[in-house]
Amino acid sequence: MKISVIVCAAGRGERAEMGRNKLLVPFNGANALYYTLEGVRRLSASLKQKGADEVSEVIVTSSPEDLQEIDALCLPYGYKTVTGGATRSASVANALKEVQGEIVLIQDGARPYTTTEQYLSCIDCVKQYGSAVTAMPATDTTVIEKDGYVNNIPARNAVYRVQTPQGFYTREIKRAYALAANDGGTYTDDGAVYSRYISPARICPCGTESNKKLTYKEDFTDAANDCAIRINEAAAHRCGYGVDVHAFGKKQDFVTLCGVRIPCDTGLIAHSDGDVALHAVMDAILSAAGLKDIGHYFPDSDPAFKGADSAKLLATVIDTVQKKGLKVNGLSVAIQAEKPRLAAHIDKMVENLSKLTGAPKDSISVTAGTCEGLGFVGEGRGICAYCTAVLTQIR
Repeated sequence: MKISVIVCAAGRGERAEMGRNKLLVPFNGANALYYTLEGVRRLSASLKQKGADEVSEVIVTSSPEDLQEIDALCLPYGYKTVTGGATRSASVANALKEVQGEIVLIQDGARPYTTTEQYLSCIDCVKQYGSAVTAMPATDTTVIEKDGYVNNIPARNAVYRVQTPQGFYTREIKRAYALAANDGGTYTDDGAVYSRYISPARICPCGTESNKKLTYKEDFTDAANDCAIRINEAAAHRCGYGVDVHAFGKKQDFVTLCGVRIPCDTGLIAHSDGDVALHAVMDAILSAAGLKDIGHYFPDSDPAFKGADSAKLLATVIDTVQKKGLKVNGLSVAIQAEKPRLAAHIDKMVENLSKLTGAPKDSISVTAGTCEGLGFVGEGRGICAYCTAVLTQIR
């Protein structure tokens, strides 16, 4: 399905007391709207990777005075801007006039940390139930007030805190907004409009504390602290790169790649077993850990490593980085070879790498290609392997 996304950014943010649109003030090296737009970009990339639905358009609402600045933010993404109205619902109604997708997600610009999973949950909820209102259960007791006194206390397990994104089939939410245009009502979210004119909106219980709306000045301080924590966590990820190459010529009828024996009319010449892919993996892991290369730990001048099983050498490397408090979190291995054909062995290689390194299979990629007859590999003289490794701290 084609998914449209509306990002609401036309407000003034007066409760934040910043003297201008709160979404455009400096925040964590950019501004809050930038991070919201980045979240939508990640959704688009995720859907493209899955090869199913697609984000066909993104429409950002803006006040006239902010239009030039918001246009500039949207330009690199190819997102469209529309002028908003005096209220949030008026702005959404303006944006809906431009929507072409079958499903529309409506997102507050002031929720910069909405996750891809929350967007995807909303899409799934719309497909299953016709609508989706991101929400999370209330943890505090809530009361209904009248004349300054507690008038009613709803059951806590029946109360949810509403967030965005909120999703709907486009034709239905357009009809709801058209009916609400002249009813004089005040709507603070889209689910309320939908519930009044179409049917009760479906709660999508994927809301989280981190998806809070930046409303007051202190919210920006709290969010900045959260962002600093995330940056520190990202810094704990260490990336390394490794490459190795071996020539054909050994008298044997197989090669070994990622610990998998693969039939071939010749073997690879090497001091060890010639597993060129595992050698690249080891160098990448050692590089990420800030250590020396495999030649330092397993020199080809040492008879002890003559014909050595590279899987056993990798076990030593894993033990070495673990002593530094690190573990393998992901691997991307690319193998270039004119022969043998590797497609039928890729899954086994991934499985073996997972067993050898402890990294989850879904964070390991092995790809294979040729060099189209060019160079050392293209002439069928050997195999080259590249690897990028990501390590994380052991907690």
